[in-house]
Amino acid sequence: MKLTTLTIVVPCYNEAEVLPTSAETLRQILQNMIDIKQLSQKSKILFVNDGSRDKTWSLIQQLERDNALFTGLKFSRNFGHQNALMAGMKVASYQEGNEVVLGVRNDRSSDSHFKRWTAEAFYGLMGKMGVQLVPDHADFRLLGQRAIDVLMEYQETNLFLRGIVPQLGFNTEKLYYQRKPRLAGETKYPLKKMLSFAFDGITSFSIAPVKAIMSLGILVIGISLIMVIYAIVRFFTGNVISGWTSLMTSLWFLGGIQLVGISVIGEYIGKIYAEVKHRPRYIIEQDDYTPTQQAAQTAQLNEMVGAS
Repeated sequence: MKLTTLTIVVPCYNEAEVLPTSAETLRQILQNMIDIKQLSQKSKILFVNDGSRDKTWSLIQQLERDNALFTGLKFSRNFGHQNALMAGMKVASYQEGNEVVLGVRNDRSSDSHFKRWTAEAFYGLMGKMGVQLVPDHADFRLLGQRAIDVLMEYQETNLFLRGIVPQLGFNTEKLYYQRKPRLAGETKYPLKKMLSFAFDGITSFSIAPVKAIMSLGILVIGISLIMVIYAIVRFFTGNVISGWTSLMTSLWFLGGIQLVGISVIGEYIGKIYAEVKHRPRYIIEQDDYTPTQQAAQTAQLNEMVGAS
């Protein structure tokens, strides 16, 4: 029986303090799976050094020298953990029954109240915008070779893998885990980066904000029309402030027209935005249309044409 080859891709950015502990934990897990014949001896732990400024890369090199299970990939500068994951997957291979296995947190008890609230708000907002996300799924996942091949067809620069991977549509399984507190070092995602990451996710998968602006513009125009009717009624009742009605109505009406105009331009920009991403038009999970079937269907079609 051919054993599966597994490569664990680990992005690293200034992780010198925690890397030795994490490396040993991963080594024990991988080595145990190799020993009991669950995985091939070709399996690896691939650390992607994302432009670290501390001793992360020298530690990775030391790990490579000490144990053949470890290997490393070094970026010339910091490109972000999403690109680090893509680079790691490009040089790795994994094959299993499920093409996609997602690591999902089973609770957020270790998070602060503010972080829990913002996370729930983000997933809720993305869901309302029509973006398929798996709540509490971070960047722990296993991808089969077919899933990786399809993922590499997504050529966009601003990556949001948490939104892209669920779009692949392959047979997917969720694996729940409990996240432990960080042993050393500090988080690389403070509030500012979290907000930037959330904004990338929203703008990468939805033009709903543009549509919301158009709806707001239509609402403003509607209010201006109501004001016109109100002004006419006030005129016939003789209770009129000179110039106020025409000024306010004009402001509201022109403001609404501007919002609608911006939204129309935004729709065209949104179509350009979708085109330049070069995402695959469709993904084929299974192709049962064999040459034999094709030949049979062609012969059947020829008979039908001849009979007519």
